[in-house]
Amino acid sequence: MEDRKRRQLRYWTRAAMIGAIYAVITISLAPISYGPIQVRVSEALTVLPFFTSAAIPGLFVGCVIANIYGGLGMIDIVLGSLASLISAVIVNRIRVKYIVPVPPIVVNAIIVGGVVLHYVYGIPVSLGVIQVGAGQLLACYGLGYPLLLVLEKQRQIFA
Repeated sequence: MEDRKRRQLRYWTRAAMIGAIYAVITISLAPISYGPIQVRVSEALTVLPFFTSAAIPGLFVGCVIANIYGGLGMIDIVLGSLASLISAVIVNRIRVKYIVPVPPIVVNAIIVGGVVLHYVYGIPVSLGVIQVGAGQLLACYGLGYPLLLVLEKQRQIFA
């Protein structure tokens, strides 16, 4: 029983740390993290569910906190965070590492770019999808994929 409690504590500690790191990075880089043109550097962390399911609630809660701070309102808090949750669940099920960054790019482009930014800023859906997709591409493949490769060599930290 003690071992189970220890595993649960480790799981929720990892989730909390991932959420905190996501929120701190997003908020610290607020000028580029929010708005119609955005590159959320913290989206590099969306590769973490590839290694641990603790990243799923971590990324979700971190995104909720970041989106509360972001000021785009309930639509972004709910839908933007839901996009992170959906992406994290999908990434956790992927076993081919070079595909890992794809779900956060596609899901966020559609939900955040196509729905949230259209609603908040009135920009055309196709433009929002392209803008968010491009920012996600930079964050997820430009930063996230190299992070995945480094962490893969240190896989024991997720054991």
